[in-house]
Amino acid sequence: MSLASFCNKVKKIRETYHAADMDSNSGKIWSTTTAFPYKLFSNTKFNINIFTDNSTKGLHFIPCANYLVKDLIAEILHFCINDQLFPRDHLLSICGHEEFLQNDHYLGSHRVFQKNKSVIQLHLQKKRDTPGTLSRKHEDDHSQFYLNQLLEFMHIWKVSRQCLSTVIQKYDSHLKYLLKTQQNVDNVIEEVKNICSVLGCVETKQITDAINELNLILQRKPKNLHQNSDTSAKGLIEKVTTELSTSICQLIDIHCSSFCADFQPLHAPLYSVSCVNLGLHSHLSFTVYAAHNIPETWVHSYKAFSFSCWLTYAGKKLCQVRNCRNIPVKKLFFFLVNWNETINFPLEIKSLPRESMLTIKLFGITYATNADLLAWTCFPLFPKHRSILGSALFSMTLQSEPPMEMIAPGVWDVSQPSPVTLQIDFPATEWEYMKLDSEENGSDLEEPPKECLKHIARLSQKQTPILLSEEKRRYLWFYRFYCNNENCSLPLVLGSAPGWDERTVSEMHTILRRWKFSHPLEALGLLTSSFPDQEIRNVAVQQLDNLLNDELLEYLPQLVQAVKFEWNLESPLVQLLLHRSLQSVQIAHRLYWLLKDAQNEAYFKSWYQKLLAALQFCAGKALRDEFSKEQKLIKILGDIGEKVKTASDPQRQEVLKKELGRLEEFFWCAKTCHLPLNPALCVQGIDGNACSYFTSNALPLKITFINANPMGKNISVIFKAGDDLRQDMLVLQIIQVMDNIWLQEGLDMQMVIYRCLSTGKGQGLVQMVPDAVTLAKIHRCFGPIGPLKESTIKKWFSQHNPLKADYEKVLRNFFYSCAGWCVVTFILGVCDRHNDNIMLTKSGHMFHIDFGKFLGHAQTFGGIKRSVLKSCLL
Repeated sequence: MSLASFCNKVKKIRETYHAADMDSNSGKIWSTTTAFPYKLFSNTKFNINIFTDNSTKGLHFIPCANYLVKDLIAEILHFCINDQLFPRDHLLSICGHEEFLQNDHYLGSHRVFQKNKSVIQLHLQKKRDTPGTLSRKHEDDHSQFYLNQLLEFMHIWKVSRQCLSTVIQKYDSHLKYLLKTQQNVDNVIEEVKNICSVLGCVETKQITDAINELNLILQRKPKNLHQNSDTSAKGLIEKVTTELSTSICQLIDIHCSSFCADFQPLHAPLYSVSCVNLGLHSHLSFTVYAAHNIPETWVHSYKAFSFSCWLTYAGKKLCQVRNCRNIPVKKLFFFLVNWNETINFPLEIKSLPRESMLTIKLFGITYATNADLLAWTCFPLFPKHRSILGSALFSMTLQSEPPMEMIAPGVWDVSQPSPVTLQIDFPATEWEYMKLDSEENGSDLEEPPKECLKHIARLSQKQTPILLSEEKRRYLWFYRFYCNNENCSLPLVLGSAPGWDERTVSEMHTILRRWKFSHPLEALGLLTSSFPDQEIRNVAVQQLDNLLNDELLEYLPQLVQAVKFEWNLESPLVQLLLHRSLQSVQIAHRLYWLLKDAQNEAYFKSWYQKLLAALQFCAGKALRDEFSKEQKLIKILGDIGEKVKTASDPQRQEVLKKELGRLEEFFWCAKTCHLPLNPALCVQGIDGNACSYFTSNALPLKITFINANPMGKNISVIFKAGDDLRQDMLVLQIIQVMDNIWLQEGLDMQMVIYRCLSTGKGQGLVQMVPDAVTLAKIHRCFGPIGPLKESTIKKWFSQHNPLKADYEKVLRNFFYSCAGWCVVTFILGVCDRHNDNIMLTKSGHMFHIDFGKFLGHAQTFGGIKRSVLKSCLL
């Protein structure tokens, strides 16, 4: 079973990281680092105040940006009286945070130093080798990850061993009585129905035939009931009931091989399936037998039912077959549509890609002869490189339309029982996918004309084949062996392939092996839905594995989305995510909330649930308990936000004050809790007087938490319900990438990029930037004509920065940040800009909030778009 195999794989991954290994299990949150920005910090020094446990007075240092953290620790220890102190036994943490600098990195490599130009407060701590509170313990090394645990976490099985055993025992009892007396056959049939009901209300043809034959025998009532021969009633009953019991065993075996259950049959029964000579040149063929357990509402609403079959690859349709017969519902034990129709695709098996997906749609035919889509299912045609053998059951989802452009194994979990079950009989001959030996073409090619190389370079600026015309894609593929990492990108070359036949795929693999990646992130484009080929995705993950944890953390949202298009949960990408979560608390924490949020998607929910269960097992008890507390905190905030929304306007503040008592009770029990926005922030309560709500449409809450670190200030966040914050997360992520590029090039655009996290469907947390106010509020401070005065912002800056040096620094921050955000908003097409979503800090930093409209998707008033901010504010 694939789920059991996944459990074993997860257990093996966890076993490679022992609790005693401090390198991978420090339990500490390490400050994020980047490559040292030499152009930015060529001659820069930092102002740092150091606090120790033995002194309340800080030590002031002005080290260079290229100073190693461990060298700074050594210098600090020179000022300490105790000569027995060693630098290797100490760490520096950021005051107010549970975040530690990395000793072997430069000060300027830490992002906190790149963004904070004021005096930085650090705390010198001992016990470097003592595991943090979130580390895995010795007991976690010996915990087991059982299949039953995963199933219980998922709540996805409907058949338990105990439940099935009970009805089978009743069946055996009534069967013995029937064989002894040839009476009470109705009791046997009723127990067969109960068994079928437990197994998803599925009744196979073999069970139906055996039941019908048993009824016929008892209706004949031969004279000699005790004659010892095969033709006697007793002999016939024994023969038919043996066939009936065998058919039940077959159904149990089919159910267990198709769906998740907490048991497996000891000996799978042998049953016959029509054997077909399935050669490589044979056409794809199978029999759609029936749709079981049709809802009664459908029976009364539709006169007949039909189905269609689609073969897809990489979201593109390969072929479609629709049956011509509309079959009405039949009532046996349950309602079912019994087509028993053989489907023949006009495609040779040899020509089908290994990652082909089969989608089957169920239609209801109305009395007006219209066809309504009622349910659908999809699954890999060749799971684990082999064809499906014999009869199989597939659950059908009642969701409206399958996302054809995203059809992948995880889009719908066919192993999760659902109200309607589809039975398909595949040929008994197995076909195994054989990889075609690739030829090393293009090794002795002549140098192409310079114009050709220039044209390739021009095409490569598009970055994605979606933006290329068919003619340009053909051109790029024709010159594919002249492409390299200097003039093109690999996703662009492979995405220009004309098809996915075995010869083309073989050539793609040849290019893949020869390609030299300029940077691991180039491989990120190979994990989209356009590249389901497993070898291509494996190479992409191998490249991404070269990224450091801090680099990987930045692109974690994209990797979580890429899981959708993996072939199974044991894929290299899933393994990479679990490995890195065991190495870094930050990655584990971020991955947890990304997976929690992803479970709210209409499709792929089951895969994300399983991956989340695996992550929680790997994380260990301490981090699991922390996840649980954070989840409870978000639940309480959601409840408070809902009650504030439903209250009348005059009563909202009173309702908020009353409901904040739930947060106080939470902290009384939990003591402390890390914030989902940032695991380095630990809080121990709320400042009720500082909590409020905003009067915008969504009525977001402003919650001020009390920092659990005595050296830190209170932390204010916004809890929003009713807005999809995933888009804001994406925009802020892109802005962060742009800012990283600027910093590496020596350009500090003074960008303030706040944190934002979607914690569920239409809800999430937003970091509040200290000392920041909206442009609208500044204008209101200077009266009704404040927005019309050119000097309004200058006056506001001068009020908060009376000293000339401070004022000039503030203006510099404003000019740079204004320029940076003008570039950002123009490139990203950020729309709906007004003075309520542009903010300023007292230090002069301007930044934007609320990215609900971007990429040109503007809000309109009277048919006129609110244009993108293209000019400076002054």
